[in-house]
Amino acid sequence: MEFKGVYTALITPFTEYNTVDYAALERLVEYQIESGIDGLVPCGTTGESPTLSHEEHDRVIAQSIKFAKGRVPIIAGTGSNATSEAIRLSQHAQDAGVDAVLLVNPYYNKPTQKGLYLHFKAIAESVSVPCILYNIKGRTGVNLETETLIRLASECSNIVAVKEASGDISQIEDVIKRSSEEFSVLSGDDNLSLDVIRRGGDGVISVASNLFPCQMERLIHSALDGDYEEAERLNEWFSPFFKVCFIETNPIPIKVAMAHAGHCREIFRLPLCTLESEEHRKALLGVVDSMMDDIRGGRI
Repeated sequence: MEFKGVYTALITPFTEYNTVDYAALERLVEYQIESGIDGLVPCGTTGESPTLSHEEHDRVIAQSIKFAKGRVPIIAGTGSNATSEAIRLSQHAQDAGVDAVLLVNPYYNKPTQKGLYLHFKAIAESVSVPCILYNIKGRTGVNLETETLIRLASECSNIVAVKEASGDISQIEDVIKRSSEEFSVLSGDDNLSLDVIRRGGDGVISVASNLFPCQMERLIHSALDGDYEEAERLNEWFSPFFKVCFIETNPIPIKVAMAHAGHCREIFRLPLCTLESEEHRKALLGVVDSMMDDIRGGRI
């Protein structure tokens, strides 16, 4: 299948008892689909996946599939720093009916390029669904080099895309140039997504689209359709939000913003917690309220 457009890296809502709030999750899935999103990514970093138990992880994926009812693709985050655990999560997600899996670089243990190659190859060979590799050095401590990525894509027919969050636009451009026409390159950074598409990329796995899915869809599809004037206008409108979404560690700001808009409770799993300062809260919610005013006033 082709991966192109906007895929929302879903937050995971929690109840006041710190259990997964499946009613809120269902509302989020509906909100996304009604807004025209291209696909959903449950249990990624934005979904606080490192704090979910294996049982919760499996159920969030299964429930996301159930709530979506086949209307959009579900790409399940199933990566881990242990290859055996990533294989188990990926096989369970496949059995549950996902359309693809998202496999983050192994974190903390900092494998070599040979180790990364063997890790991703073993997972890809354990499932038949499409695999999207997720390169994010800032959160994992290791960079998936282009040579390794291209080798994996050429040897494993179900490694069909990459979520590139290295922050290195030169590296991303190199991946686009060296990969096949069928291979999808998705930005992992909202603020770089327009630049990635200009260079031949295919879209974004987005944090910002949790709150503003319709507007993010317009931005990305305007760029994909070659309407860069409209894409630039929307990108400029989004720019302050892209910045405040990372005023503290993701997904803290986006979840606070989502709670402010009534989509979930402002509840996190430790070691994540709510914003450190009132200054950060004021800055974040000031941007959110201004953007909502623009939407209500028909200015965007």
